[in-house]
Amino acid sequence: MALDAPQDMSLSRVAMKAELLDAETERALAYAWRDRRDEQALHRLITAYMRLAISMASKFRRYGAPMGDLIQEASLGLMKAADKFDPDRGVRFSTYAVWWIKASIQDYVMRNWSMVRTGSTSSQKSLFFNMRRVQARLEREALARGEDLDRHQMRQAIAMEIGVPLHDVEMMEGRLSGSDFSLNATQSTEDEGREWIDTIEDEGEHASEIVEAGHDTETLRGWLVDALSSLNERERFIVTERKIRDEPRTLESLGNELGLSKERVRQLEAAAFQKMRKKLESQSKEVHSFLA
Repeated sequence: MALDAPQDMSLSRVAMKAELLDAETERALAYAWRDRRDEQALHRLITAYMRLAISMASKFRRYGAPMGDLIQEASLGLMKAADKFDPDRGVRFSTYAVWWIKASIQDYVMRNWSMVRTGSTSSQKSLFFNMRRVQARLEREALARGEDLDRHQMRQAIAMEIGVPLHDVEMMEGRLSGSDFSLNATQSTEDEGREWIDTIEDEGEHASEIVEAGHDTETLRGWLVDALSSLNERERFIVTERKIRDEPRTLESLGNELGLSKERVRQLEAAAFQKMRKKLESQSKEVHSFLA
């Protein structure tokens, strides 16, 4: 069993030299921890089965996680098993601990496989750790029968074999198709250091769009000033107070100030807008089509 670092080798040697517990001693240690919280008994129990944790951790190296981290997670699972083990059930501690160690390692592998959460349900875990193995077996069996399964048929076969929904298989297939990579990584040696992030389109306005918008705004402002200048003083006052002020005035308030009825102010406002419209339409065909 190959390990990653000297401390892992040291831990492995210590684990291999640990005592082998018989069923009676194991049960006595479990009782001592459960009933009296005897830490020496707990330490002895965990140390005796550390070789089991390391052995199980080594089986998950193919997922790319550091061996030291896998051993740490396996140790956490072993400690959880010791804390929850009930010796009265008549089950060996090693049998019980296997499930906690495996669950702890699997959770770690899935958390670190991708920045995108791979999944945490039982069906997703089963897919993550069994999908490739099941697919390889189904491909061999299909080949032996002389069949050629397309991708959809293979996904259906995997879903039926593992007992999960088809959409879970499709989702997991995408997650397992490749690992994450940095956007700052170069695309290739031929691109003179061009990074992947350079290919992402900027969602903000481009410089050309900003310049065009500014030019259009200035042009429109000039047209509006010109259109306002075509009005007489009273019409210009009404339009300014009704449409240009931050807080537009009511027809009634303008009528009181000008000594006119509310209806007359409305008529003058409509007439002023009609004058401005004609003036703006004469400026550009685009404005004419917009106002039409």
